Amino acid sequence: QVIPGHEARSVESLCWAAGDRLFGAGLGGDITEFDLCGLSAARGVDGGGGPIWSMVANGTGTQLAIGCEDGSVKIFQVVPGGIQFERNLDRRKGRVLCLSWHRSDTHIVAGSIDFFRVIDVTSGQTVQRIMVNQQVEKAKRECVVWAIALLSSGTVVSADSFGRVQFWDWEHGTLAESHTVSTSAVLSLAVSEKEDSIIVGTSTGATYQLQLLPVRLGGLEKRWARTKPFQFHSHDVRAVAHSPTALISGGLDAQLVIRPLMEKMQKKSYDAALRKFTFPHRRLVSCARKARLLLFQFSQYLELWRLGSTEETGKDGEVLPLCRMPEHLVQLKSKGPEHIYCSCVSPCGTWVGYSTASRFQLYRVRCDGDGVSLRKV
Repeated sequence: QVIPGHEARSVESLCWAAGDRLFGAGLGGDITEFDLCGLSAARGVDGGGGPIWSMVANGTGTQLAIGCEDGSVKIFQVVPGGIQFERNLDRRKGRVLCLSWHRSDTHIVAGSIDFFRVIDVTSGQTVQRIMVNQQVEKAKRECVVWAIALLSSGTVVSADSFGRVQFWDWEHGTLAESHTVSTSAVLSLAVSEKEDSIIVGTSTGATYQLQLLPVRLGGLEKRWARTKPFQFHSHDVRAVAHSPTALISGGLDAQLVIRPLMEKMQKKSYDAALRKFTFPHRRLVSCARKARLLLFQFSQYLELWRLGSTEETGKDGEVLPLCRMPEHLVQLKSKGPEHIYCSCVSPCGTWVGYSTASRFQLYRVRCDGDGVSLRKV
């Protein structure tokens, strides 16, 4: 299923709440609930703190916390038919880029630039503020905390723009472990249900797994150990998820990769295979064979091209010299903020149609010699 995009609705965060209700938030500053039957935005509420960089639901799915541009963390109650503003937590200077709830729903950790802080949800006050750069002498560039997790043990896991994954004792404000996993930024982080495995994604396209393992065989003391990198992406890995049997990553290369945890697999099956899904799954180019036209679909406009031609012949796969170059005939812009959902050109090349989430448009195409005219039908 696809929920079509919208000019004013960038998606920085997505989360499920109250079972099967899907919420999104972005730099427009609104929290949007999506209609999963109609595949559209059902309703939106202004977050009240400028662009929203992060949003996360608590363990029971009854509350949403959002992190805003103005440094505020706000709590919204999930109610039948929508969400309702509940209260502001302690506000500090610096945009809130990432958030994580404790499993008991008593504390929230919020990551910003150069620091993160732990907030008591009941009182709304910051109980600990930790600088992530205190170990780096005279750090000349700012350190962005891109992803964060608050484990049930009280350990805070931070991932930053220096390529580090760090483990903190938040009650004492001390660094327990630090792993430099990459020369570039670590952008995303996800923790397994048992909290003994972590997956992180970096801006070089690599993903790493960290596992909590005993220092000595049979011993009680455990430390985090890093695996070798898995290079399945060519660009930033902006999203990761940790399922009971697989590590899942999504990158700016428009690929979703599911890598099975082989130690969790009993036998060979579809689930035990590495799976790569490339998006988009729907056709963005349509062809009018008789008229030798191609229609290209972009988010807010269409382009109609006439194919080039050649007088030579050859075998399949050969590149032939063109006697006529491809020709850009017309660009058709969609009116309104909604993105184009689907489009098509008729086989004869005289009709072009496209749809957004709420309307359908049909045009008559006329080719007069070298010129092209469009008439809206």
